[in-house]
Amino acid sequence: MAITFLQQKKTQKKLILVFVGVILITAVIVWWGLFKREAEVPAVELPSALPEKEIKINFEVLKSPFLKELQPFPEIGPFKETIPVEGETEEVEGKIGRENPFTPY
Repeated sequence: MAITFLQQKKTQKKLILVFVGVILITAVIVWWGLFKREAEVPAVELPSALPEKEIKINFEVLKSPFLKELQPFPEIGPFKETIPVEGETEEVEGKIGRENPFTPY
């Protein structure tokens, strides 16, 4: 029994040293983070007036024959639910699904 108590005391001493080390490292990091002064950054002077750039739009591109050959996409209509009726399918407009999908059946 005496041997186990001595081993426990040695392990506790090692753990206490590790704990104190962690506390010291944490304190140093906090000290550097909170109390260290940052170097002042010199102010950068911006030019008072930037030169204005002229914007030119070439509208002649819209008159090209390539754009005249393009065809528009067909308009997408409202969603319709298909209900099978003995060999035929009937399209019905209306709500699909439940009001609250999270309620149990």
